[in-house]
Amino acid sequence: QVQLVESGGGLVQTGGSLRLSCAASGSIFSITAMGWYRQAPGNERELVAVITSGGSTNYADSVKGRFTISRDNAKNTVYLQMNSLKPEDTAVYYCNTKGEYYRGSIRALFASWGQGTQVTVSS
Repeated sequence: QVQLVESGGGLVQTGGSLRLSCAASGSIFSITAMGWYRQAPGNERELVAVITSGGSTNYADSVKGRFTISRDNAKNTVYLQMNSLKPEDTAVYYCNTKGEYYRGSIRALFASWGQGTQVTVSS
């Protein structure tokens, strides 16, 4: 299958910045979309940002102008640059990736989640 490894979370003060990374590995044939979601205590998981293989992006209204998603197709890695962080950005951030992988000699669809990385913004 496809594994995702996230890094870059941590504790930061209001107005600070963090950069999250998520690297996909395994028998990957292609990756179509890579995205970031977050889940705060008591809340449902929500989309933060997504980027397609062609570079099209989509952001939650709450992060527009502050967060930037990017990807390195050669490294199967997606990044989330988070600037001007607010306490309400505090959550566990999850990477999600969709595409095709090799299952033996055939290709199959996959959708994988990372293990999550904690982002805490102090006021």
